[in-house]
Amino acid sequence: MGGALAGAHVLSLTLCLLLGVLRGLEILSPGEVEYKRVLTKGVLGRSVVLECGSTLPSIYIWGFTLPGSEGTRALVYNYGQGPRLQKLASSLGEVSVVSASAALVIDRLPLAAEGLYTCQALYESQDGVRLSYFYIQLLVLVPVSKPSVRLSEPTPVESSAAWAQCGLENGTGPVQFEWEREGRGGVRAGVPEADGSLVNLTRVSRNHTGWYSCLARNEVNEQRSDRAWLDVIYGPDEPMINITPYAVTERGFSAVELETVSLLCQAPSNPPSQYVWFYNNSQVSAGQQFTISRILRMHTGYYTCLAQNSYLNTRTKATVTLTVYYLPDSSPTCAVLPASNYTGLLLWCSWEGGSPAAELRWTPSAPGGAGGEAEPTLSNATQIRAGAQTPDNSTFSCRATHPALRAAAQCNVTVVLPPGEPRCFAVATRNNEYLMLSCAWEGGAPRALLWWAAGDGAVLGSSEENANILVFKSSGTYSGKEFVCRAKHPLSAASRQCQLKLEAPVLVTQRSVVSVYEGSDVQLTCVLKATYPASEITWYNNQNQQVWDAPQKYLLHREASWSNLTVRETDGSRDSGQYWCSATNAVGGAQIPITLNVRRYPSPPNVTISKILYNSRQRTEIDLQWATQGSGDLTGFIVEQRLSRRSGAKPAPAGGAWETVAGQIEPQVREHKLGGLDPATQYAFRIIAVNHRTRGHPSEVKTPADPPFNAYPAVIGAAIAGMIVATVGTVLVFQYVVRNRADNPRLHNMFFGIQPAESRENISYPEDEQGPEAGEEGHTPASSTEEAPSGSSPPSQAPPPGDGNEPVNVTITVTATS
Repeated sequence: MGGALAGAHVLSLTLCLLLGVLRGLEILSPGEVEYKRVLTKGVLGRSVVLECGSTLPSIYIWGFTLPGSEGTRALVYNYGQGPRLQKLASSLGEVSVVSASAALVIDRLPLAAEGLYTCQALYESQDGVRLSYFYIQLLVLVPVSKPSVRLSEPTPVESSAAWAQCGLENGTGPVQFEWEREGRGGVRAGVPEADGSLVNLTRVSRNHTGWYSCLARNEVNEQRSDRAWLDVIYGPDEPMINITPYAVTERGFSAVELETVSLLCQAPSNPPSQYVWFYNNSQVSAGQQFTISRILRMHTGYYTCLAQNSYLNTRTKATVTLTVYYLPDSSPTCAVLPASNYTGLLLWCSWEGGSPAAELRWTPSAPGGAGGEAEPTLSNATQIRAGAQTPDNSTFSCRATHPALRAAAQCNVTVVLPPGEPRCFAVATRNNEYLMLSCAWEGGAPRALLWWAAGDGAVLGSSEENANILVFKSSGTYSGKEFVCRAKHPLSAASRQCQLKLEAPVLVTQRSVVSVYEGSDVQLTCVLKATYPASEITWYNNQNQQVWDAPQKYLLHREASWSNLTVRETDGSRDSGQYWCSATNAVGGAQIPITLNVRRYPSPPNVTISKILYNSRQRTEIDLQWATQGSGDLTGFIVEQRLSRRSGAKPAPAGGAWETVAGQIEPQVREHKLGGLDPATQYAFRIIAVNHRTRGHPSEVKTPADPPFNAYPAVIGAAIAGMIVATVGTVLVFQYVVRNRADNPRLHNMFFGIQPAESRENISYPEDEQGPEAGEEGHTPASSTEEAPSGSSPPSQAPPPGDGNEPVNVTITVTATS
C-alpha cells in the first residue's frame, strides 16, 4: 500500500508540472488534496463500474496496481482532450470510460482485473484548482460452481462406516454448505451428521438410506448438487406374521372354518426379503402373502415364515400357531325329559363336536319365566325343575356360544301337559285271533307315562310312554270285564285314567219276517245293539252263502252299529227263505235269522184279438186290435209272433218258438201297429196281458188277413182321364176348322153358321186392323197371318167384301188341371 501511495505522489507531481504550464492556473496548497478509499466487488464475467468523483474533472489519470506488486501503471488518462486507454486496459477486460464522468467501466470482468485502481482528478473552480485522489480496491468474486456429492460407499452395510463429500470446483470463499436427505417416504430433512462439505457416518443405519444432496453458497450465488442415493444394506429382521381376519388366542391365532385366511409376513430387509412358507415343516408356498381359501379344520397347525436376504445371504424366521375353529354338526338339540319318577322336569341340551366345544346355558325365554339362568357348560347342559311348580306351556331356551358363530344359535323347548284325558280303546287282530287294549295320552312334553290295570287294581303288563298296548289271546271269558289305564305327567300333580268294558256282540232286527211281491227290491235290517271291541255285521243268504256287495243282486250298506241288505228284483223261486245276520268280536259272537217271503202278483185278465189285418197290399205292416175279458189288475201287454211259413216253403210246425215283438205296451192301449214284415213270410201273432211279473193266458193265435178290394177310386180316376182326353180332342177339332175354313167351308158353317155380309170383314193383313171401323165393329184383330202355299205368290189385293171364303186365324188355348 505504501508503494502505491508513493507511485501516486509521483503521478501527482507530474500532474502539477503539467498544470503549471497552463496559463492563469492557480494551484492550491498541496495540503488541501482530497483522498478517498473505496472497496468495490465485481463478479467474474460480469460488469463493474469504478467511480472517480461525482462530476467530470478537468484532468484525470487512472492507474492500476497489481496485487502483490508495488508499482502503479497508468490505465487511462484525460488531459482535457478526451480519455486515452493504455495497453494495460486490454488485459483487464473490456474497459471503457463513461463520457459524462470519469467513471471506469469494465465488462466481462476477468480475475486479472482484481487489484488497486487509483484515479487522480484535477477540478477547476473559482477558488482555484482542487486535486482529488480515489483509491478503489477491486475484488473479483467467483460464483460457486455446481457441486457434486461423492459417497465413500453407495451401498454400505448397516453398522459400517461411510462418508459423503460435497465437491466444489470454483467459488470465492467463504463458501457455506447445506446437506439434505430425502428418505424412502419422500420426506426431506437436514443431515445432522454434516460438517461443512463432509458428512461422516461412523455407524451407518437403515435410517441413513435416502437421496443426499448438498447446497454450496457464497456472497455471489448458490448451487445445489444432483442427488446421490445411499442404499444401506440390512436385514432381514425377525419376521412379523399378520393373519387376516385377526383373531388372537392363548396359543396363537385362530380362524373359522370355511373362511378365507391370509397370512402376511413382513421382515424388513434391503434388498427386500424373499419369503418361503412352511406348514408343519413342509414348504407350501413362496411369497410374502400366503392365502388359504375356505380354510378347513385339517389346516390347523404351525405356520413358519422364512425370510432371506440374497445380498447378505442371511435368513430369519418366525412361527405362529393357527387353530381352525369349526362349529359342531347340525345345530343345538333340546329336549325335556321326566325326572324324579315323573314329578320333575329334566331340561337337556346338547351340541357336541366342534373346536372348541360350544358353551351351552339354559335360560327362560320370557322375562319372569320359571327359574333363572344357569351356569354355562361345554357341549351338554342339563337342568332339573319341579314339575308341579312349572306352568303349562312354559318355554325354555338353550343358548349356544362358539367362536365360529356369526349369529346367535339356540334351541327351545316348551313343557306341555297333554290335552284332555287319556283315551282307551280295544281292537282285535284279523280273524279275532288276538285282543289289543290300547291307551294313549299324546301331545305332552315330556311324554306321559301309561300303564294298564285290571278292575281290581292289579297292574297288567309294563308301563310305556305316550301310548300303551296290552295284547290278550281272544277268549269269551273277557266279556263283561273292565280294564283301567292310568297316566302320569310331571305337570299334573294327580294321575289321570280312562277305563273300558269288553262285551260280546248283541244283534236285533226290526222285522224278523219280511214279505214282498215278486220283482220288487226288499231291504233287510240288522242292528248291533252292544259290542266291544267293534265287530262287523256279516250277511248270509237263503243258501247259507256269505253275501258280498254285488250290484246286480245284492246291495250292502254298513254303518258302525247297523247294516242293511237289499235284495234286488226278488224272485219267488230263488229268493224266498231264511237269511242270517251275524257279528263276531274277540270276546264272543251272535247271529239272528230273518225270513223273506216273495209272493207273486195276481193273474191279469184274458185277452182276445179283435182285428189283425195288413194295412196295404205290400204286406209289410199290420194293424192289430184286442180286447180284455173279465176283471183283474194288469200293467201292460206283450205282442208275440211266430213264423208260420215262407213263400214256396212248407208250413212251419205248430210248436215253433214265440218271439216278443212289442213289449211294455201301456195297460190302457188296445191297438198296435207292427212294421218291418217280410211280404213273403206268413206270420202268426198272439197277445198276453201282464201284471208286473205275472203273465196271463195267451190269446188265441191269429194270422193277419189281406185288405179287401176297393174299385171306386179306379173308376173315378178313369172318368176324369176320359173327360180330359175328350176336351183336348174337341179343342183340336175346333182349331182345325177355324184355321181351314177356306178349304172346308161346309164344316165351318156347320159349327159356326153363315154370317151376314155386313158382318164379314177381311182381316187377313195386319194393316186391316187400323181404322175406326175395326174399333167400332168390336172385332179382335188377328195376331198372325197364315203363310201361302208353297209355289204360289201372295194375293195382290184383298178378296172382295161379301165373299164367304176368306181365311180367319184363331188361337184357342185350353189348360186342364187335375
